Amino acid sequence: MTTVMLVHGAWHQPSSWARLEAELHALGYGTHTPGLPSAGEHPTAGMHDDAAVLAAELASIAGPVVLLGHSYGGIPITEAAAGASNVERLIYLAAYMPDKGQSMYAIHGLPDPEETSGLFPLSNEPRVSLYGDLPDGEAEQAVSKLVNQTIRSFAEKVDVAAWRSIPSTYIITEQDKAIPLALQEQMAAQAAEIHRLPGGHSPFLSQPRRLATLIDEIVRTA
Repeated sequence: MTTVMLVHGAWHQPSSWARLEAELHALGYGTHTPGLPSAGEHPTAGMHDDAAVLAAELASIAGPVVLLGHSYGGIPITEAAAGASNVERLIYLAAYMPDKGQSMYAIHGLPDPEETSGLFPLSNEPRVSLYGDLPDGEAEQAVSKLVNQTIRSFAEKVDVAAWRSIPSTYIITEQDKAIPLALQEQMAAQAAEIHRLPGGHSPFLSQPRRLATLIDEIVRTA
């Protein structure tokens, strides 16, 4: 049985995957949803710490794994999968897809921050940028569950790009208000295949069944 490991983005927690997990379980997949130490109440960890957690989690899973990263989660999966023999495919869901030596800052064309301790502020309108296509009540609940995120996680550069040796798929979210469509298109060009979903940045909340069906299609046609 294929296991789908779901890696959350910045400011999020594993619980954000609950709806998608239920849909994947109904399709016969096992799931793992590790927590990234760069996100939390008082986080200090960086991207390399996140990647180490994911690498350890991958090593604990018997059988094939499809590794999906959402948003920031695309960065640590890119490094963590490089040493894992059981990862059959990488899926980047509206995610950062760095090459070797790139960080989130580098992908956005920004200079490295001089100070990397401390927290990266959440956008002013997370309800709009992250959950624009969710009903108000659901969006407010999702926003209430967001946690802190370290600057280090955005500033640390990946040492290796696993998508250069592992088949990769990019899922573009076409009405995304968090990662611009043009930037998604640019990163997706590096992937072996591209799929598109209408809607905003968090389809695991707004359209979990459709997303699960797409993941199933990607796995089955690989």
